[in-house]
Amino acid sequence: MLLSIQVLRMPFVKVTTLMNICNIFDLGMPQYDLFHNQVKNALTKDGWVITDDPFILEYKGLRLYADLGAEKLFAAQKMQQKIVIEIKVFNSPSLITELEKTLGQYNIYVSLIKRINPERKLYLAIPEAAYEDFFLKPAIQDILSDQQQINYIIFDPIQEVIVQWIN
Repeated sequence: MLLSIQVLRMPFVKVTTLMNICNIFDLGMPQYDLFHNQVKNALTKDGWVITDDPFILEYKGLRLYADLGAEKLFAAQKMQQKIVIEIKVFNSPSLITELEKTLGQYNIYVSLIKRINPERKLYLAIPEAAYEDFFLKPAIQDILSDQQQINYIIFDPIQEVIVQWIN
């Protein structure tokens, strides 16, 4: 980690050089979200098998980390569904700023998943309170309706259960 601190203090280092150093030393891996384990437990209770923690998206020298990868066999349909889950808490002082970052991240992940794992579907996991208190506001609904299709997992972090799947 000392290397990363020294590199960050050097203002003339190119961004690509810094990205390469982060990839070599795996410094870019994010910390778990506040409700990471709760979502993981909720998915398991719902019959999903966690296959990746985190789910790594690598494409042409770019490495990003979605929170989870999971699979579930639907016996009646004789098919297996594979998903990628990005967990967001929405507990920051500026929910709009968090939404902006989330939408950008979601769009980037969708683009990469189409290219490298087209059999997987991306879901945004958000707590039930955030969904009800923020996402259902009319202005936010209007903003979200202008976006590409967003798939949601609404979860209860206390009960560690999935409340709703929205496709």
